[in-house]
Amino acid sequence: MAERSTAAVDVADNGGDEPLTAKADAATTDGTAQTQDAEGTGPQDAESGRDSSDTVPASPDLHSGHKLAGRYRLEECVTRLDGFSSWRAVDEKLRRAVGVHLLPADHPRARSVLAAARSSALLGDPRFVQVLDAVEEDDLVYVVHEWLPDATELTALLAAGPFEAHDAYQLVSQISQAMAAAHREGLAHLRLTPGAVLRSSTGQYRIRGLAVNAALRGITADQPLRTDTEAIGALLYAALTRRWPYESDAYGLTGLPKDLGLIPPDQVRAGVHRGLSELAMRALANDGATASRQEQPCTTPDELAKAVAAMPRILPPEPSFTAPPEYQRTTYQQGTYGRPSVRPTSATQPVIAAPPPPLQSRTGRALKWAVSALLIAALGLGSWQLAETVLNRDNDSGEPAPTQTAEDGADDNNAVEPSKPVTIVGAKDYDPLGMDGSEKPASINNVYDGDTSSYWSTDGYFSADFGRLKEGVGVVLDLGKVQQVGDVQVSFLGGSTSVELRTTKSSPFPQLPDGFTKVAEGSGTKVSLKPDKPVQARYVLVWLTKLPMDDGNYRGKVSDVKITS
Repeated sequence: MAERSTAAVDVADNGGDEPLTAKADAATTDGTAQTQDAEGTGPQDAESGRDSSDTVPASPDLHSGHKLAGRYRLEECVTRLDGFSSWRAVDEKLRRAVGVHLLPADHPRARSVLAAARSSALLGDPRFVQVLDAVEEDDLVYVVHEWLPDATELTALLAAGPFEAHDAYQLVSQISQAMAAAHREGLAHLRLTPGAVLRSSTGQYRIRGLAVNAALRGITADQPLRTDTEAIGALLYAALTRRWPYESDAYGLTGLPKDLGLIPPDQVRAGVHRGLSELAMRALANDGATASRQEQPCTTPDELAKAVAAMPRILPPEPSFTAPPEYQRTTYQQGTYGRPSVRPTSATQPVIAAPPPPLQSRTGRALKWAVSALLIAALGLGSWQLAETVLNRDNDSGEPAPTQTAEDGADDNNAVEPSKPVTIVGAKDYDPLGMDGSEKPASINNVYDGDTSSYWSTDGYFSADFGRLKEGVGVVLDLGKVQQVGDVQVSFLGGSTSVELRTTKSSPFPQLPDGFTKVAEGSGTKVSLKPDKPVQARYVLVWLTKLPMDDGNYRGKVSDVKITS
């Protein structure tokens, strides 16, 4: 059930209010009663202007095990609605799970579904669930898309409770940036519900059903930019309050109380971040009203993304550590080893007096006097030897005083140990803030192979700050064990590159860069990253923060890393 919930496209969800600017095509219907999804028809279908007297062809009567194009084997039907069906399938050629939408070729929306799928496939943005194939054959139209079994629907995340401020900030930031990029290519979603948003195991959000979900349902909009912006505002509102920002219940969320209108999230639930509450109100259609100040409403995803970027960054909460339990003395330490334990016979049993502190007997007092006498004698003998040494040195003033050397057996604690090369036993690309969590892993070993002509490079970006998609990317170097790190020499190819040195003793290393400790930074083509004082570390993160221009894009190239103690 978890796999179905994370990968099936949200095309059968009829619950909830449709954004006020969206409307369905009046020439299409939701199909016959036999093909309705388990949730039934909701308020949005009543508002869409659909005429239930129209009919559409029945969804194809296929079964598990049926193959499409000789390679896509249908496994499980997850949706059957409105003349189409959605399946979990297996691509036998590439041996991977995929999702498939099926509808008859004579379906009134077949042409628009094919066009939407092919347009979405051309975008190629990893922040969206990718369309892999769109085909018409044997009186069938089918669309093949990615299946993400390790991702979780936003619907399931909201069922667990409202988001922390940092998680809600990441949600609206990533979704608004992704939709802004889609609209720049002329693509709209128009069906951006909690079921259409997935969060991967690395914390990245991905959007499924771009253009396709709306085409399957025949949804159009006069103002697609405003429609998608309002939908993002509704997602943020739900994340902050665990309430749907309309009067009707939807997607497992309770709607707002009737006759109150749209009230700010920080008035729905205590402790809501004020800036995010303001942002949700600016994105939702509410006659331009905002939570506090008279800010301009956000009418496009790009405006919303810029408003998020203008906010102070919301950091994740500090990890909480539980105090260890109080130290419990064992029975051996308590002096009861080998003795039967005495159990109280009643709640009113008198308390046994504590034993006297040690060394309070006659023998103990005698022992203390003896130790004190020995200490006094030792101090007197030491003073006499020191005085004799000083007198001998004054009498023998003609010879220089001997100089103590290392050969005399003295231990010079202030001597500086010479630096030694530290062996790097492994390396891994580190891209926790990216969409796929990976950055050119095939060439990662080039950073410590000793060959300055080979290199590991980042992906190409549209600006030096990674296209404002993330804060950085880097390489984690494994030293095999906790060792002293005194200096890290990093050589880059191309132009000047800004880089930070971060370290950690913990194993495995942290999933986010903030889990490392920043100890040095610099920029250039040959950068010496030397902490103020030597640090102990098992893993060393070379974290690139600003990239040079390279062949029309911005790209970092690390050719060699050397570490000394």
